[in-house]
Amino acid sequence: MQEKQNAYDILKERGFIEQSTDEKALRELFGKKKVIFYSGFDPSGPNLHVGHLELLMAMIQISFHGHQPIALVGGGTGLVGDPSDKDKTRPLNTLAKIKENVASIKKEIESILKTSGREVIVVNNGDWLKELNYLEFLRDFGVHFSVNRLLTIEWIKNRLKTGLSFLEFNYQLLQAYDFWHLFKKYGCEVQLEGKDQWSNIIAGIELIRRIEDKEVYGITIPLLTTASGKKMGKTESGAVFLSPQLTSAYEYYQFWINTEDKDVKKFLALFTLLPMDEVKKLGSLKGEKIKQAKEVLAYEATKIVHGEEDARKAMDASQAIFEKGNRDSGAMPTTLIKKEELSGGIPVFKLFLIAKLCKSGGEATRLIKQGGARLNNEKIENFETLITEKQSKNGTITLQVGKKKFHKLKIV
Repeated sequence: MQEKQNAYDILKERGFIEQSTDEKALRELFGKKKVIFYSGFDPSGPNLHVGHLELLMAMIQISFHGHQPIALVGGGTGLVGDPSDKDKTRPLNTLAKIKENVASIKKEIESILKTSGREVIVVNNGDWLKELNYLEFLRDFGVHFSVNRLLTIEWIKNRLKTGLSFLEFNYQLLQAYDFWHLFKKYGCEVQLEGKDQWSNIIAGIELIRRIEDKEVYGITIPLLTTASGKKMGKTESGAVFLSPQLTSAYEYYQFWINTEDKDVKKFLALFTLLPMDEVKKLGSLKGEKIKQAKEVLAYEATKIVHGEEDARKAMDASQAIFEKGNRDSGAMPTTLIKKEELSGGIPVFKLFLIAKLCKSGGEATRLIKQGGARLNNEKIENFETLITEKQSKNGTITLQVGKKKFHKLKIV
């Protein structure tokens, strides 16, 4: 990519910008100096999924053009829980669980953002929020927030109908304080978040303006859904995680190779680092040729999260399975099963639970009854059929769901 390109223009061209506080000023800011910007990540769970990837990719794109990202993990705000997109109070995690989640997410963020080739700064807002003196905070910062204005915020108005705790009501003050803290410590001038964080960004901008008499800015990215209306990163079997321990490189590659035709160009722009002229060229392919664009998308997206070597293995395995009919690929997701477990025979539907291809026995049973399951490339006729080591081939049993999902059970 060309260093002289303006990072704001790059974000806009690739489809990352939903809304910004001052487009002209942001373009000028990114064009004249190194900009410090930050994005926040909620530690309500221990792992990031594809739904978080859009924000990470936007951070990488900005970083490529000479600017410094800060990733904030909410070890402090996580004790409150972000209520912005919730219709009821979310269960509160313990301090120990939040600490565990913060450590896990921090590693995942560092791993992905290193793709930018720039120093990765990851901070935990628990380090400063937990040190706040309540009375001093109210006197120094609470005085700048109008309850009347807070009550006009859409999510607060909606939650007042179903119940809003005072704890949650304070969330926006804490996030605004984060922006001010990063402005003071690092000179951070831009907050980049999902579109549901718009009101929180504005609160931080107004706080800095009132206390420091300085202008800072905000950008939001769109909340993505697929062409068919599904939430990005969700599949029938659950979330697609960025951790290789939860979603293998092969499974991750398959998620992208199965992209709907109408989404290919958009996802190439958002989730790969390919130049836009190449994105447009691949996105213009039609009919059978769209498969080529999907292969590029899957490989490039997998390379960012899993590395080039594993992306190559995943691509080779996918081609071997779907184009050459080779079910012995070493990159196929594999679960170990003890020989003793098979000695008396296991009902075949239970194997799909062991392989985590189904969430319940009922789901596995329905899958088999509907003809959507295979064992060693043979259709399964009875969900209660007992499977022993005799049905294995070279010490493995290959399970298949539909046309595109495979899993290997290796007998040990």
